[in-house]
Amino acid sequence: MRRRMLQAGSVAGVFLICAPFASARKSHSTDSSADPVAPAPRAALILDSGFRDLYKLDFRAARDQFRDYQKAQPTDPLGKAAEAATYLYEEFNQKGVLTSKFFLDDDRFLGGIEGNAANNHNAAFLEANAKARAAAKARLKIDPHDPQALLAITMADGMESNYDELIEKKQLPALSLMRQAEAEAKTLLAIDPSASDAYVALGTSNYVIGSLPGYKKMFLWFGGIRGDKDRGMAELQIAADQGHFLRPFAKILLALASEREHQDARARVLLTQLNKEFPENPLFAHELALLDRRDTALFSTR
Repeated sequence: MRRRMLQAGSVAGVFLICAPFASARKSHSTDSSADPVAPAPRAALILDSGFRDLYKLDFRAARDQFRDYQKAQPTDPLGKAAEAATYLYEEFNQKGVLTSKFFLDDDRFLGGIEGNAANNHNAAFLEANAKARAAAKARLKIDPHDPQALLAITMADGMESNYDELIEKKQLPALSLMRQAEAEAKTLLAIDPSASDAYVALGTSNYVIGSLPGYKKMFLWFGGIRGDKDRGMAELQIAADQGHFLRPFAKILLALASEREHQDARARVLLTQLNKEFPENPLFAHELALLDRRDTALFSTR
């Protein structure tokens, strides 16, 4: 039964990629001389620019920005965690994870990408993520409530949960890291309720677990793990409305989840916003066109 529980629950880590990038708006607006954990204004702009490059799918430029941030803020583990995110996001983009083709196919949505661990091994991600986690733990030993360190370790645990589940197919580690990321996200929100990006981790976990067949959810229930699709979408909406680094990521997740739930009008609004904000990213325009074609085909059959 324990093995079946793990197999049922491990998919909850699927969409924690890059999550949660807790909102850094508070840090960005604070004088770094008054707040030792806040990045300097110029460094914060570099970080923002790197995330824009990430959503434009310019992964090399994003990595260059994040490495510049690491030079400017060598004690902040978020720079290395952001770099790790570029490797995993790039692989997921290559494998089509953030597409309707993936989301609308239950075998893919609940089973992960094709290929085995040897074919999908991502050494660059693992190295960068390990360094981010180690740096975050070092800062948390000094201050367990350090928001930048909590942000980085939540991000590292969430991403490695994705990696273990989708690439390495390690069910137990994926579930363990997913639950750690959720706990860290809640700790971060308790310290800073405005850290709305943290809702990405909570929302995706709730939505994915809530999407499982009933018998699989029952096994997870015995292990103390529960999911709720409606709650998950509500949490993603908070991140999509109020998030900072993860606002675009929350929007694409929510758009694709909306398509699964036959809420095409909501999906169209989100995809239109993303396409306008990131015209360099062909994914958003493509997904919007696919949605229009599906709706036109459905209308013609009535």
